Amino acid sequence: MDWHMHTAKEIIDYMESQRDDAQREVLMRFFKTGPGEYGEGDEFLGLKVPQTRQVVKAIGSEVSLPEVATLLENRWHEVRLCGFLLLVSSFEKLCTKRLINDAEAMKKRDEIVDFYLQHAHRANNWDLVDLSAPKLLGRWLTLPTLHAADDAIYKRQVMDSLAYSDSQQMGITALWRQRIGMVSTWTTSQQGDPSWCLRYAEVHLHHPHDLMQKAVGWMLREMGKRVSADLLCDFLRQHAHEMPRTMLRYSIELLPADERRLWLGKEKDK
Repeated sequence: MDWHMHTAKEIIDYMESQRDDAQREVLMRFFKTGPGEYGEGDEFLGLKVPQTRQVVKAIGSEVSLPEVATLLENRWHEVRLCGFLLLVSSFEKLCTKRLINDAEAMKKRDEIVDFYLQHAHRANNWDLVDLSAPKLLGRWLTLPTLHAADDAIYKRQVMDSLAYSDSQQMGITALWRQRIGMVSTWTTSQQGDPSWCLRYAEVHLHHPHDLMQKAVGWMLREMGKRVSADLLCDFLRQHAHEMPRTMLRYSIELLPADERRLWLGKEKDK
């Protein structure tokens, strides 16, 4: 591997040289790229995630945002993943204890998040979302920002803009934006704040798409695990009767078997 890749072209050339047609076919089926499926038209080189992570690790030094933009606009799924993982890597370097309240680090973190949101439409499959949003947008929610005098209001506006993305105007892009917002709450729950998860679980309570139902249930489950099982049960008492079955099943996975049966029984009674 070339340990001195600094441009998008060098990275793309290397990744294309690793193409695996047999694995490519497997991935295209797994990520539902057929006509009418959620990943319709997505193209793969056939690289596994650890291979892409190895590329990111090999690059080492930061790649400029314009070069990352070129990666994110690329046709290949794995190249886009590489771009998002490079953003995560750059962001994480700005989150050490020494830099959390550093003005220059805050400015750079805000720039990366703004860039991420501008290119959110390129996170057009669930793995691209799930491997970037919690570590980038989710982490940003827990940190100070220079964007506005009132941190909380600005962050709420950012998250609401994702949650209320209009599927009629944006099509499938709205689904990925909504998932970005929802799975970002994994990190806020890990930090002990359940408010983001609970807010957007309610927003998406009746979401029609299986991928969002799974995401909401998953985040509720993690909130119950990381913050409070009592809070999860409070939410279920209010909403179990109206939650899609997939969402409910995901949310209760870590509860004792007798409790799971109880909640599933309530779902059957609706």
